[in-house]
Amino acid sequence: MPVAPPVSYPGVYIQEVESPVHTIIPVPTSVTAFIGRALRGPTDQDGPELIHNFGDFVRIYGGLWQESELGYAVNDFFLNGGSDAVILRLWKSQGTDKASIALSPGGIVLKAKYPGSWGNQLKARVEAIGNSKVKQAIADGLSRFGDKVTPDDVFSLIIHDGGSRSTEMFANVTLVDSPNRLDRVLAEQSQLVVYGGTDITTEKTPTPHPAATADPTTKQPRTIWEDPLANSAVSDPPADDGAPLDADAFVNAGDKLGIYALDGADIFNLLVIPPYAEDNSLYTDVLPKAIAYCAKRRAIVLVDPPPVWTNKDAAKQPITGLSADANAALYFPRIKKADVLRKGQVRDFAPSGAIAGIIARTDLARGVWKAPAGLGATFSGVTGLTVELTDSENGELSSLGINCLRTMPAAGPVIWGARTIVGDDRLASQWKYLPVRRLALFIEESLYRGTQWAVFEPNDEPLWAQLRLNIGVFMHDLYRQGAFLGQSPKDAYFVHCDSTTTTQSDIDRGIVNIIVGFAPLKPAEFVVLYIQQIAGQL
Repeated sequence: MPVAPPVSYPGVYIQEVESPVHTIIPVPTSVTAFIGRALRGPTDQDGPELIHNFGDFVRIYGGLWQESELGYAVNDFFLNGGSDAVILRLWKSQGTDKASIALSPGGIVLKAKYPGSWGNQLKARVEAIGNSKVKQAIADGLSRFGDKVTPDDVFSLIIHDGGSRSTEMFANVTLVDSPNRLDRVLAEQSQLVVYGGTDITTEKTPTPHPAATADPTTKQPRTIWEDPLANSAVSDPPADDGAPLDADAFVNAGDKLGIYALDGADIFNLLVIPPYAEDNSLYTDVLPKAIAYCAKRRAIVLVDPPPVWTNKDAAKQPITGLSADANAALYFPRIKKADVLRKGQVRDFAPSGAIAGIIARTDLARGVWKAPAGLGATFSGVTGLTVELTDSENGELSSLGINCLRTMPAAGPVIWGARTIVGDDRLASQWKYLPVRRLALFIEESLYRGTQWAVFEPNDEPLWAQLRLNIGVFMHDLYRQGAFLGQSPKDAYFVHCDSTTTTQSDIDRGIVNIIVGFAPLKPAEFVVLYIQQIAGQL
C-alpha cells in the first residue's frame, strides 16, 4: 500500500503509485565466446572484446591467420548466422612483445598498444604548427590546466599502421603537464600506440618537443608513408608473434587470465575453444576447467572432435580426461571447406564455430527451446565432412551422447543430433537434450538478473506476491511462445513463493525461496509411425 499523503486542506489529493510489476527482460541466448591466438588486438590482460561481424574481427584482431584456427572459427560463426561474439586473444611471450618507435631528439618512445609483429609496420610523423598566433592561442589555453605551456611546446603527432592502413592524428599535444600531455592523450584515444616511458616529465629534454619529421625526398613516393626518410620507423629488435599456446595459457586462474578473463564479459552463452595443439592437452587440461567455469556462468561449451577420431569406431572410445557434464555438447566429425589463405585448397576445420552460428540462427528463428538440429540446421560455406556416417553409425554415437554431423540429400551437411555430453542413454540424465539444458540456463540467468530488485526488500507476503507476479508473467510469455509443453499454463509451468517455500528460519536469515518449474519441449529425436491397414470398409 502507498504511504498516505499529509492532508491539510479540503480537496482532492493525487498521488502516483509505483507499479509492483518489475519486468524481467529475457537475456540473450547465443552470445558466443571464442578463445585463442590472433594476429593483433587486445589480449586477455586487456579483457575480452564484443564484436558483431567478421569485419570487426579483421579490424581489431587481424582476420584469418594460418597459425591459429581462431579466425576461421569466428568467420564460420558469422557465416552461419551468428551475430554477437566475445573474443579473447591469448598471448604467450617468447621474445620482444611490443614494437617501439623512437621520436628524436630526446629519446621519446612510443610502443605498440598490443603485442605482435603487426607493430613492426607502425610509422610516426611529428608535425610542427606553423602559425605563431595559433600556437600562442593553444599554449595559453593549455596553461590554464597545468604548467606554463609555451608556443614551442605544442606539436602534432601522426601514427600510421601499414598493415591495416589506418592513421591516427593527435593535434596540439605537448610534453608539458596539461590535458593534452602526450601520454594522457595516447592512453585515452589511440588504438595503435601508447607512451613507452615511465615518467614523461623526467624524460623531457631541453628541446620543447621532438623535432618535426623531414619532408619527403625529391623523388616523391606514392604516399608519404612509403618514404623511409620522411617517417620515424620502428626500432630494433622487431616484435614477434609470440610462442604457440599451451594449457597454462588457457587456465591461469591465479592472475585471472585465460578463460577466467571472461569475467570481464557481461554475458556469454556458448564457449568455443578452437584446437591449439595436436596432442590431447585440450581435453585433459583445458576443457574440464572450461566446463566447470561455464557451469558458473550458465554457458555451454561446444566440444570439437579429437584429432584421432578419424572413423566411427575411434569416436566410440571415451575421451581421456573429459568427464560427462550437462554444460557441454560434443560434435563429430570435422568439416571440410576451402582455405582462402591457401589459394582455395580444401582442408579440415573444427566445426564448433559453424555450429555456434547455426545455434544462434535457430534461436533467432525458433527460440532457445528448439533443438539446433535437423534439415534446417544446414552449414554455410562447408563443402563436406571428414567422415560420412550411416544411419546405424549415427544411432551408435547418439546413444553415447555424441552429436553427429551428416550429409543429407538436398540439404547437404547438417547437424543431426542435439544432446549434451550427459546424453548417454545409460546415464538417464534430465539434461540429456541440449535445448532442455539451454532453456533451463536461459530461465535461470533471466530470473537471476530480473529479481535483483528484491534484495533488501522486506521479506514478507507483499514481496512474495510481487515475485510470483513478475516471474509468472515472464514464464507465461515463454509459454505463449511455445517454449513449454502443456495444454494450459498450469500444466506447463508453476511459480511458488510463499510461506511454504520460505519458512520463519529463512526469513530470520534474510532468505526468500522461489520454486520455478516448467515442462520443456523435448526434441522429437525418434518419430515413430504406426500404420494399420483398414479392411472391410468398402
